[in-house]
Amino acid sequence: MGYSAEEAEGRPVIAILNSWSDLSQCHTHFPQRVQEVKRGVWQAGGFPLEIPVLAVSEMFMKPTAMLYRNLLAMETEEVLRSHPVDGVVLMGGCDKTVPGLLMGAISADLPAIFMPAGPMLAGRYRTERLGSGTDVWKYWAERQAGCLDTCVWRQLEEGIARSAGTCMTMGTASTLAAIAETLGMTLPGAATIPAVHSAHARMAAACGRRIVEMVWEDLKPSRILSAAAFDNAIVADMALAGSTNAIIHLLALAGRAGVSLALDRFDELSRTTPVIANLRPAGEYLMEDFHDAGGVPALLSRLRPLLALDCLTATGRTLGENIAGAEVIDERVILSPENPLARAGGTFVLRGSLAPDGCVIKPTAADPRLLKHVGRAIVFDSYPDMKARIDDPATGITADDILVLRNAGPLGAPGMPEWGMLPIPKPLLEQGVRDMVRISDARMSGTSYGTCVLHVAPEAAVGGPLAVVRTGDRIALDVEARRLDLLVDAAEIARRLATWKPPAERFSRGYGRLYVEQTTQADHGCDFRFLEGRGGVPEPDIF
Repeated sequence: MGYSAEEAEGRPVIAILNSWSDLSQCHTHFPQRVQEVKRGVWQAGGFPLEIPVLAVSEMFMKPTAMLYRNLLAMETEEVLRSHPVDGVVLMGGCDKTVPGLLMGAISADLPAIFMPAGPMLAGRYRTERLGSGTDVWKYWAERQAGCLDTCVWRQLEEGIARSAGTCMTMGTASTLAAIAETLGMTLPGAATIPAVHSAHARMAAACGRRIVEMVWEDLKPSRILSAAAFDNAIVADMALAGSTNAIIHLLALAGRAGVSLALDRFDELSRTTPVIANLRPAGEYLMEDFHDAGGVPALLSRLRPLLALDCLTATGRTLGENIAGAEVIDERVILSPENPLARAGGTFVLRGSLAPDGCVIKPTAADPRLLKHVGRAIVFDSYPDMKARIDDPATGITADDILVLRNAGPLGAPGMPEWGMLPIPKPLLEQGVRDMVRISDARMSGTSYGTCVLHVAPEAAVGGPLAVVRTGDRIALDVEARRLDLLVDAAEIARRLATWKPPAERFSRGYGRLYVEQTTQADHGCDFRFLEGRGGVPEPDIF
């Protein structure tokens, strides 16, 4: 391999798990960043080895990248266990790479630090700043309504993603990067540095230096990821009005760390956490602005009374020490708790006869008039069914109806795709309608918005009540009361469920079969059952 004994002997061996590929659009700068991580490792006296791992691309994997999050987690765990390494730098950013890498590293429990990909630069169309995802949905609706021509749409497409990096709104990628920082798995301030800034290259090198120190300190995820650390992460998520996807991933991460975390804990902390990040899709600004305003340390400094500040982090210091002296530079972007974007957190957990095991909604991204609503269900049995009928005037959909999509959950789709922001029917768009109540067992992109009830559990494919909703049934949504109810007699629901038949088996072999046999429901994080709990698996024997 060309290394001399002097280069390797006595040095901690540092794995650099790089989730780059030519189809991983958020990570196009990683070939350069891995060299900068190596530089830091060498500087600190370590021996760096780059190991490619699965590139879970949000835009290019079908049916959804979420189907492969657990595969990346399993690969990460086994790569670290089977190779002669002492510590690891995790390079990720695109939505499912963050939880996948962290889940695997938690289970392997070697010293680990996460290097976030960073957000892309703000988009631009003429004089307007664009946020990826969020503004795509907004302008696509206008195009469907006949308000934008092809030329304008092309200009929007060409201006909305102007550099390497993740979505520059508070979508899933930015939410999870901020959560990783709050959990203590990154360097302070790392989550928000734009991908192409020179500071991002310096951060990568700093990750390389720090992981060598962590090896000598034996600072492992098991020493960092306590129940209090997960509470801190939920508080940060709620204050950011973060992606609804964060709930599923945090449940999975906690499960790997051996921390008992229930879905209702998110709602408990949401009720006491104000939304103080004025970021799209819930607010006005973009990730560049958030970084320039002080980033995660500044945000957390305003949440001190709600945080456990004594939690250990990857720096070897506590969270409180990491954010000491953090300053909010732009009060328009990071608001005060006394004057928040919303008094309660960004995501609520609902229960009721339609979601006995829970579901979620992001009220800050919804039309307030729809947060208490009763309407007629219009049911779609699958995504293709929805695509075929949603715009047909013969379907007879009105603005007061409730769109219901089922068989789009963890097992039904499979993989729980981001189909939860069902499109507004074109005839209604032409009438000026821009939001409706929409319910599904799917997820939605963190960049999405609207009155979308998501993650309905149990999902339809395993016989949850969603499986037997019929077009014409009445559904009641009451977000303040945290209720989602099918207004059908309980005995009638039971009769329908007694005659319900599960969908045909989709996979006869391979990873797909493993996935459907072992994946838990959304309220448990959609992890593999056999990988939950602390690792504790010894390294392979050497014969």
